[in-house]
Amino acid sequence: MSYRFHTHLLLPMMEPTTFLYAFLLTTIFLYTTLLLFRRRRTPPLPPGPTGLPLVGSLPFLDPSLHTYFADLSKKYGPIFSLRLGSKLTVVISSPSLARAILREHDDTFSNRDVPTAAFILSYGGNDIGFSPNGPTWRMLRRVCVHEVLSPSSLDRVSDLRQQEIWSTIRRIRERCGTPVNIGAEMFLTAANIVTSTIWGRTLQEEKERELVDKDFKKVMADMNDLFGQPNVSDFFSALAQFDLQGVQKKMEVLRGRFDSIFKRVIEKKCSGEGERADDLLGIMLKMEREGGDSKTPFTMTHVKALLLDMFAGGTDTTSTAIEWAMAEIIKKPNILKKVQDELIQVVGKDKLVEESHLPQLPFLSCVIKEILRLHPILPLLIPRRPSSPCTIDGYLIPEGTRVFVNAWAIQRDPSQWKDPLEFKPERFLQEEFKRDFSGQEFDYLPFGSGRRICAGVAMGERMVGHLLATLVHSFDWNLPEGKEVDLSDKFGIVTKMAVPLVAIPTPRLSNDKLYY
Repeated sequence: MSYRFHTHLLLPMMEPTTFLYAFLLTTIFLYTTLLLFRRRRTPPLPPGPTGLPLVGSLPFLDPSLHTYFADLSKKYGPIFSLRLGSKLTVVISSPSLARAILREHDDTFSNRDVPTAAFILSYGGNDIGFSPNGPTWRMLRRVCVHEVLSPSSLDRVSDLRQQEIWSTIRRIRERCGTPVNIGAEMFLTAANIVTSTIWGRTLQEEKERELVDKDFKKVMADMNDLFGQPNVSDFFSALAQFDLQGVQKKMEVLRGRFDSIFKRVIEKKCSGEGERADDLLGIMLKMEREGGDSKTPFTMTHVKALLLDMFAGGTDTTSTAIEWAMAEIIKKPNILKKVQDELIQVVGKDKLVEESHLPQLPFLSCVIKEILRLHPILPLLIPRRPSSPCTIDGYLIPEGTRVFVNAWAIQRDPSQWKDPLEFKPERFLQEEFKRDFSGQEFDYLPFGSGRRICAGVAMGERMVGHLLATLVHSFDWNLPEGKEVDLSDKFGIVTKMAVPLVAIPTPRLSNDKLYY
């Protein structure tokens, strides 16, 4: 009786326990099934090298990232991923996938992956290059494209650019018969053009201008050096607050030096002492006084950030493009002669090239397009960062991933371009290869594409075209005895020639007085 009593009491206690076990087993089974189902539905990451714990593929990186990524794409395909430190990186290397990133999912990929140095230098991402997609960026884009760098604004200061090019012609004429470092000479010229165009310095203000320009050139050189240094903060976000390499501190110092230059120039501009009101700085200061629009103010911080954009975007890029162009046409004298013959037909030998001549020089335009195809100045463009997870070609690109579009590889793809490694400007005369700089054809992206396409295309096209035309129209160029053109490159923010181009100019205009 007692035994049956105790058994009777235990049975009700065991039934809930058995139910609990069954419930747990069922839950585990359903969770595992759901997890497996979800994994099947969630796209995988793009393929790529496994890398090492913590550091990923960092130890294996080649300094020439554009060629290193191109080689990886041959192994893993036109979209692949690798981990650099704690940061997932995805690289795109085909026109169809570039279209997906830059057009079809442009809104998702419209934010930049901003390095620490760039964030500091751009006044906390308040410039057009690195500000996040949103009202402020749209306002800055509108200011640049429709006000500051519009064709009408550039036309108003074309005389300032012409004066600087005349000064360059005089300098080179005085050095005829001796070797000239073309890249260095063009950087000096581009810097003078940009500063004149922006703040309207005239030749009568030479002493003060030399002081400002000297400071500017030194700061620009220091800035480029700092940008070229790998920064551990950009690979391990948890370490960014410690600034282990001092990059943040150094860049803050450089920005302070830019501030002091801008302060002097802006104060001079605001005083109205002999300054033009129609230069680019004058336009921006007028907009700053008016306060921008009702939704997004245009502040002095924005003015300085845009000034910095124009300095950085108009000097190194311009001089590098011209150096590459001169290297290729000196290496191919038949192309140099063809450009010079076109210039003689349009301009003649008894006057100098002017901007108004550029639309009449189709072969020169082809030379510039071919240079920017074969030697894109920013071979990986500026990296994007998706604002939400996105599936591209069946692969998941998580939010916050660093995304590179390898324009260098795309523009040398043999499936897209015939004889892709050959310098053939005439290809752009063919109907099937008609291209411009608008980014509408995704096998040709020298200035990017989509809403974040370079805002300075119009100014860059004018400067490169005018300077290159002037160099080959006013002078013949020969290499020093025993020297050959070396077309190897050195990867960086701007990819330069590894061996600077040095050539000897000889005057070719009909009257020597044209040079002075």
